[in-house]
Amino acid sequence: MEEKIKIPQPCIREVKKYLNLWDSLENYILQENSLRKLFLETYPQNLNIDDVLIKVCSLNDFYSTHILSSFTIAEHIVSLKIDSSLLEGDLALVNKIAKVKMSDGITRNFYSFATKYCNHHRPTIYPIYDYCVKKVLMYFKKKDKFYDFTIDDLKQYFKYKDIIIKFRNFYGLEKYNLKQIDKYLWQLGKKYFPRKYQNK
Repeated sequence: MEEKIKIPQPCIREVKKYLNLWDSLENYILQENSLRKLFLETYPQNLNIDDVLIKVCSLNDFYSTHILSSFTIAEHIVSLKIDSSLLEGDLALVNKIAKVKMSDGITRNFYSFATKYCNHHRPTIYPIYDYCVKKVLMYFKKKDKFYDFTIDDLKQYFKYKDIIIKFRNFYGLEKYNLKQIDKYLWQLGKKYFPRKYQNK
């Protein structure tokens, strides 16, 4: 039961411990290095469908994001002409990428995928949202009341990033950037709130 879970209080020592753990996991390091090269060196722009498609497919495979059609989502991203928005750090971009009209005419919300796509272009500007991070944030909201927000606020990216920053400030973790906080939160969620099929 989640009520019995006791996660150590966030502090510099705890974050450092989990960042060191991350650095010891070869599969995570190689995966992230591969994506970094793909997004930042090989295909940094999002103008051509073939460039975007390989990024979408790689992200979906590594992170098990369960998107329904990589091609449809790649087309959607290209149509948005996102490069200038990424450069500006436009937070509204995440929810724009997330909402995709599929071939069946239904608009679906691939929010977690969208945060990951933006994050791999601008790792310290766009924190990742996923199940693990959500569970940890809600746990510490209940335990310490570090900030007043609802679970629905986590799906509004402006609010979500603000919540992450408030978490970092409340626990005195300002020395860490948002990518480092993400690694910490995700590992906590993976450890304390495991799912049957767990992947970032």
